[in-house]
Amino acid sequence: MFQLSPWRADFPAIAALQRQHQTYLDSAATTQKPQALLDALSHYYSHGAANVHRAQHLPGALATQAFEDSREKVARWLNAASAQQIIFTHGATSALNLLAYGLQEHFVAGDEIVISALEHHANLLPWQQLALRQGLKLVVLPLNANGIIDLAAASTLIGPRTRLVAVSQLSNVLGAWQPLEALIALAKAQGAMTVVDGAQGVVHGRHDVTQLGCDFYVFSSHKLYGPDGLGVLYGRSEALARLGHWQFGGEMVADADYQSATFRPAPLGFEAGTPPIASVIGLGATLDYLASLDQDAVLRHEALLHTHLLRGLGEREGVRLLGRPQLALASFVVEGVHNADLSHLLTEQGIAVRAGHHCAMPLLKSLGLSGAVRVSLALYNDSEDLKRFFDALDQALELLR
Repeated sequence: MFQLSPWRADFPAIAALQRQHQTYLDSAATTQKPQALLDALSHYYSHGAANVHRAQHLPGALATQAFEDSREKVARWLNAASAQQIIFTHGATSALNLLAYGLQEHFVAGDEIVISALEHHANLLPWQQLALRQGLKLVVLPLNANGIIDLAAASTLIGPRTRLVAVSQLSNVLGAWQPLEALIALAKAQGAMTVVDGAQGVVHGRHDVTQLGCDFYVFSSHKLYGPDGLGVLYGRSEALARLGHWQFGGEMVADADYQSATFRPAPLGFEAGTPPIASVIGLGATLDYLASLDQDAVLRHEALLHTHLLRGLGEREGVRLLGRPQLALASFVVEGVHNADLSHLLTEQGIAVRAGHHCAMPLLKSLGLSGAVRVSLALYNDSEDLKRFFDALDQALELLR
């Protein structure tokens, strides 16, 4: 059945890529941008850019209002209790590093940090390096055969020495939703803090951080159809109060002299220096656009495309899926074929997919692989994109076998 995307025309780059004979299937890495975002960026730069919060002139007041309006929009999108729980960073990676440094005083040697075996390097390395700096133990939760964190194992590994549990909401390699509610409950029972890497999950559906009950939730704007160079850190008010400051400069100071300083609370206390103003305003415009869509229709569209993708991969001899992908992406290997060779031949035919370890090298190593090919979908993809992909895949496999 042909599946047309009614939102395709909202993304000018898709038409531009088509004119270049390119089919974009790498949205898990970064998404294309809606016209609403492009208009917001153009308006900000063409009608008078200004710094925020400190200027007393009209351009500064307008920029500050638009900036803080975007903070409110992010809070509404996540159903946070207050916009003051939203900190803007330079990406999800930046937000996770902020947490790893800002929470370090709450750990002593011998404490445990728990992550999972599927984590992206962004949610592995900050905690790994914190553990190395302070003599902590990094505990890795194993996965079951479907690529989902093993809750039975988690119930034994999350224990009285656990101080923090940091896990991804949706795997960027395996495409599987993780049992966050159960994991957060296990962590809370031990008095541990919880961090959710929502970089992949935030893109698909609306997620209520208040109901979820995590202490912190992070995501990157550029994966949510927004501008790059921008991330979001949500924190419960009580959790944010535990954060130490890790970057210092303008904006975040309450008072300073030559020998000492006091700092503002969240969010401004963690936004040292000039923030990515245009990107923040652009994210607000992107969220306005996304909020205008029928979210159920978007999810149905993505689910149908995903079913089509899995069916087509399953029909091809020698293709092996990694885990059991549930939504939006699928990673696979082909017997006797190197992932880089396959990706190269697909690229030559105008198919943009991702190949390699996907910044989850330990996961790929645990699967006995050096890399895999990943196809990832977004609301602007349609059945014709997948037809072109499968035609190119067939030609590539014919050459490589």
